[in-house]
Amino acid sequence: MSEPHYHINLLWSDEDGCWIADAPDLRYCTTHGDTPEAALANVREAIAGWLEAAAANGMPIPEPRYRPSIYAARFAA
Repeated sequence: MSEPHYHINLLWSDEDGCWIADAPDLRYCTTHGDTPEAALANVREAIAGWLEAAAANGMPIPEPRYRPSIYAARFAA
């Protein structure tokens, strides 16, 4: 079985003064970093930890479902 690929949102936060990265399919799986690369590395590590903790505690692993709104607009026409 292949590892699921979860969508990652990456954005700059003026309020926090750093890059924010999150995996919308995994509740509360959000990190930050001083650079986009750092935020992405951090969220990839957080995803792995989230999945490991869920498996260790018998929690269901969600299927990757999140799609940015750009996909909805693409198929609406």
